Amino acid sequence: MNVRRSAAVLAAATAVIGAAVPAVAADPSPSASRAFPAALYGGTDPTYDGVWRQSLALLAQHTAGVKPAATSVDWLTGQQCANGAFAPYRADPAAPCDAKLMVDTNNTAAAVQALAALGGHDAATDKAVAWLKSVQNKDGGWGYAPGGASDTNSTSVVVGALTAVGEKPADVRKGSRGPYDALVKLALPCEGEGAAAAADAGAFAFQPDKKGKLVANADATAAGVVGALGKGLVVEPAAQAEAAACSGSPSPQQAAANGAAYLTKALAKDGHLNSALPGSTDQPDHGNTADAVVALAAQGQAAQAKKSLEWLEQNSSAWAAQSGPAAYAQLIFAAHATGTDPRDFGGTDLVKQLNATGPAPQTATAKSEKADETTDETDDSGSGDVWWMVGAGLAAGAGIGFLLSSRNKRRQP
Repeated sequence: MNVRRSAAVLAAATAVIGAAVPAVAADPSPSASRAFPAALYGGTDPTYDGVWRQSLALLAQHTAGVKPAATSVDWLTGQQCANGAFAPYRADPAAPCDAKLMVDTNNTAAAVQALAALGGHDAATDKAVAWLKSVQNKDGGWGYAPGGASDTNSTSVVVGALTAVGEKPADVRKGSRGPYDALVKLALPCEGEGAAAAADAGAFAFQPDKKGKLVANADATAAGVVGALGKGLVVEPAAQAEAAACSGSPSPQQAAANGAAYLTKALAKDGHLNSALPGSTDQPDHGNTADAVVALAAQGQAAQAKKSLEWLEQNSSAWAAQSGPAAYAQLIFAAHATGTDPRDFGGTDLVKQLNATGPAPQTATAKSEKADETTDETDDSGSGDVWWMVGAGLAAGAGIGFLLSSRNKRRQP
């Protein structure tokens, strides 16, 4: 799901969309991050991804049995507006949110998932969920910005937030339609009228294109599978299910199975997904591959998920080090979904590396201490990871514009 990572992706995106989006580069100096809030994970400009990367970092720490630093949790709760929504970043949390501040569903839903997992933040999550419900679209889904057309990624991350606080997503409706209605509508059929090419059957689109056509998108498919199953960013390991195959006029569960079948085919050749940006050659997309691992594991396709996880274990270290806390979090989520120890991820301790991108966490839980008796975390800064990036210039042209990892609206093989 989700928000989507590497410096190369951001640099390429910057060339396409102009100066509205700053490139993210690796931060060679731990002290450089101190220009930003000390409680924030990552050492790069948080303007577009501060809440997102903080939410993923805290959620990943909790998932790995680590109790986050209280200052980092307080920073996240302090970013919330009075109406319950979150923006990507508020430099001055003491200043009230106004109409100029671009709040959005994605950062709000990610914060809900993190705070719900940590516990003790019911007032904050209740306000956030109430705001999310207030901006639900008539088709039952959500767009990135309030009033924006529904898209698969945004709808799915909100489903995860609803589930995290004990809501039943199917019961959260605008009129007669709920989020699963919106997701099924964004899934490409297997056959019949409107069917895609065989390679794209069962995939999810991000949104319909300008002509109303659904175009397969691997990133949106990973998000859609998880959302259609009513799950969030953290997925528990599931037993192996029958091999996924695209069939039928889908229910949410069948749409998830169809999406998993598409991802299985997309991953079959190399074990990873690719990122295709205008003017550049295809590159392995580590973030989207991690999301696909989570999606396949959620749907019970453990064998394929493990194969792609093995590719990530062998190939993701440089990407994660460059991209920062949200990247480490994504890998931790992928490891957790497949029952893999994130402290021995191809010889890398993902938890230790995540912890090193921000304030040292509090005492680890018994589970964490058993896995790793030392918590040798330093106040080293990592590089920021922009999963979702939004700005006024982007939103104006495409109805909604953001990078979710490299989650631009593109077709992926």
